[in-house]
Amino acid sequence: METTKLPQTAADTFKASELDIELVQSVAEKPDVKNLTFGTVFTDHMLVIQWTLAGGWERPRIQPLQNLSLHPATSALHYSVELFEGLKAYRGVDSKIRLFRPMLNMDRMLRSTIRVALPAFDRAELLECIKKLVEVDKEWVPYSTEGSLYIRPTFIGTEASLGLKKSSTAMLYVILSPVGPYFSTGMFNAVSLWANPEYVRAWRGGTGDCKLGGNYGASLYAQSQAQNVGCQQVLWLYEDDEKITEAGTMNLFLYWINEQGEEELVTAPLDGIILPGVTRQSIVDLAREWKKFKVEERTVTMAQLVKGLKENRVKELFGSGTACVVCPVGRILYKGENLQIPVLENGHKLAKQLMDSLTDIQYGRKESDWTCQVA
Repeated sequence: METTKLPQTAADTFKASELDIELVQSVAEKPDVKNLTFGTVFTDHMLVIQWTLAGGWERPRIQPLQNLSLHPATSALHYSVELFEGLKAYRGVDSKIRLFRPMLNMDRMLRSTIRVALPAFDRAELLECIKKLVEVDKEWVPYSTEGSLYIRPTFIGTEASLGLKKSSTAMLYVILSPVGPYFSTGMFNAVSLWANPEYVRAWRGGTGDCKLGGNYGASLYAQSQAQNVGCQQVLWLYEDDEKITEAGTMNLFLYWINEQGEEELVTAPLDGIILPGVTRQSIVDLAREWKKFKVEERTVTMAQLVKGLKENRVKELFGSGTACVVCPVGRILYKGENLQIPVLENGHKLAKQLMDSLTDIQYGRKESDWTCQVA
């Protein structure tokens, strides 16, 4: 499936050089990174950029964090004319603050923007605005290699109309939230997955490869059903042959001996239903650079996974994402049977190696052109 072609630059865009900055009069107290619940604490400032069909993009503005004022007929509220991104700023062991491959997030955000018919923007200009926002709130980046500053760019249609059409007004804003370690123990905790083909996350020709809020809200019922049967996440299957796609909100990787007897790391292809995760791409790039085993982006079905488990060919199964980086899978509930992933026998050797390699780059323990310095 063809991916959305991105324009090199937007003819009409905002400029980071025109940023207006209004600082808070008194800063809020910084939280203890060890006691943070994901996404519940926010920094002092936010970035806001307004757009209208009549006037185009307005000057970007960094201002004190505040509530939004929206008309009850706002298109984002009725028709999900909205999208978001997720990336992090890390305070390294050298005290420098870095972003990790942020241009991949900007690329994905623009693809999502085009998909919901919101106005295009210049990705480099938005990234510069975000870097300035992080710099303004740099003291909120945790002084810890177990914490980070989560960055949430959001783009919403704001036209006050119940007509289903392209929005003539829009707002792009960015908020920041300090977050602690994904695992409370600071260690790997294998998650359990519920595989039920009755529920589908995305489909061909849909928006599964875009980061739209509607994709996530529509997954909550299946997520609650998974929890009702003692599982933490949903293993999303697709079509009659039950292709394995994603796990919860994570991309999924299988490390095994394939049907041809080859040691292989495999993940679902970017065929239009898979979200092109930044961590996913980084794992694929790292593993190919290592040249220790075959690395493939191709389809694997539940029948193939079950057969691999029965024949003791599965070594590891793990998810990847911005929040967790790498998350091992220990069990799958499928058709009433608990399929145990052999984590006790094989450990999480590859998952741990990938986790260490990625966090070494993010926290500055290893130099890499995948990061850009903010402050």
